[in-house]
Amino acid sequence: MSHVMNFILVSAHFPKNYQYFAHRLKDVGINVLGIGDGSYESLPEASKQSLTEYYRVDSMDDYEQMYRAVAYFAFKYGKIDRIESHNEHWLETDARLRSDFNVFGFKASDMERVKRKSSMKKVFRSVNVPAARGRVISDLVDAKRLIEELAYPVVVKPDSGVGANDTWKLNDADDLARFYREKDEQQAYIMEEYIEGTIHSFDGLTDKDGKIVFTSSYVYNQGVLDAVTTNSSFFYYIDRAIPQALEDYGRKIVAAFELKERFFHIEFFERVDGSYMALEINFRPPGGAGVEMFNYANDMDIFAEYANIVKHNRFEAEISRPYYCAYMSRKAGRTFAHNNEAIKAYCGEHLMKLIEVPKAFVPVLGSNGYVVRASDKETLLDTLAYIDA
Repeated sequence: MSHVMNFILVSAHFPKNYQYFAHRLKDVGINVLGIGDGSYESLPEASKQSLTEYYRVDSMDDYEQMYRAVAYFAFKYGKIDRIESHNEHWLETDARLRSDFNVFGFKASDMERVKRKSSMKKVFRSVNVPAARGRVISDLVDAKRLIEELAYPVVVKPDSGVGANDTWKLNDADDLARFYREKDEQQAYIMEEYIEGTIHSFDGLTDKDGKIVFTSSYVYNQGVLDAVTTNSSFFYYIDRAIPQALEDYGRKIVAAFELKERFFHIEFFERVDGSYMALEINFRPPGGAGVEMFNYANDMDIFAEYANIVKHNRFEAEISRPYYCAYMSRKAGRTFAHNNEAIKAYCGEHLMKLIEVPKAFVPVLGSNGYVVRASDKETLLDTLAYIDA
């Protein structure tokens, strides 16, 4: 009798749109087992149908509870073939569990180079991809020494951190003093030169052999840090074409990290002169509505294609990007000219989804989100301007 693959979906309850991974994995005959700290009752009905069993833990930060959950599933269902959350927050937990249960994918020993921004920089440079100058700082004296080299403004952020959390732009000595008064004493920080430019991403999925089978690219209207600090509208869109220089750098980075059967999201600055500089790599799909935007831009089902990779190591969709696809946030605390009904009427078939953003993501993505698409950029930008008016 052939072995039925057992796939443990970590954080099976959050974010809500990741439930589609469970649905499509089940569709190809994979046994899907969920772990989470939300109640079973809170799961969407379709998730209850897709999961063979759900194991609730009191805290996903308690590794002993997570270990017991996986041990229970292994005892009951046999060999565990995959453990995955597709979530940066649980990257280390996923890796530790894979190490302890000998499961395919990133192991605990890989975490040093995939979690630390300073280690990422070394990898970028090893394959001749430009990266911002900077390094980990040890104390205030060391920080001042580095600023003499880099000059203000500088950016300081945790060497191991998620997104724009605890990220500081320091413009002068007063900002530096405030940072040292308020920073997390337990955290190691990296200081870098401030780069003027537009953020672009190189996104995709690799198969089990490390071959890139899907690519995409986002262009951001502003940095995540600026969106958090200014409370201004934030949008990004999938471009219909990926600049060759950006793709070349992205492919070098993916190869250097030897990514297998994994989503990736690599952020770059496009500088004023048109050159690219690597910012960081995330070993997951883009956040928010990003995964679904892959689908809207390509008229495909990326969740099904991921399941095909896991089960058959095969990607079948045609990637032609017939649409630009954008996400626009509308921040709380601002007054807008058009309500949701007016937006639906104006955007018509271009409006793909209206999103109420989970609280955890509100500081970056806003409290209301709109996913729109159009085959030409002018129409796309017109719909975004209407939403933001």
